[in-house]
Amino acid sequence: MMYGTSDEWWALFLLPVLLWVPCGPFLMGAMGVWCARRPGLWPRSWSVLLPLVPVVVSAIVIVMPLESWDRPGHRDDVLGYLLVYVLGITVLPWLLGYGITRAVRARRGRGRTGPAGAAEPTGPESPAGS
Repeated sequence: MMYGTSDEWWALFLLPVLLWVPCGPFLMGAMGVWCARRPGLWPRSWSVLLPLVPVVVSAIVIVMPLESWDRPGHRDDVLGYLLVYVLGITVLPWLLGYGITRAVRARRGRGRTGPAGAAEPTGPESPAGS
């Protein structure tokens, strides 16, 4: 029993949901970068496990009770939740972090000339060749 009623303990489950809104995109972007730099099972597992609690708890809050599905507009609420909370806050930052990191690494790996990855000429006219 908390604060005089027995119903308020479940509000503790919503704390990760509320913290996921400001912090989740940054964490998922970092997870995408980690997956792009070190491919393997460990980074991919953490990319799924990290958002599991906030996304599942918020999905339960949106879907339950099942009688609310008869209410007009509830399907639109669920669709909005999926688009904003799941795709916008969780999936899109991961994809951006992963895609940008892969693009930068591919660009560096092509041997482009420039200050970051300058390729040294080794022909007969270069100082290294004589």
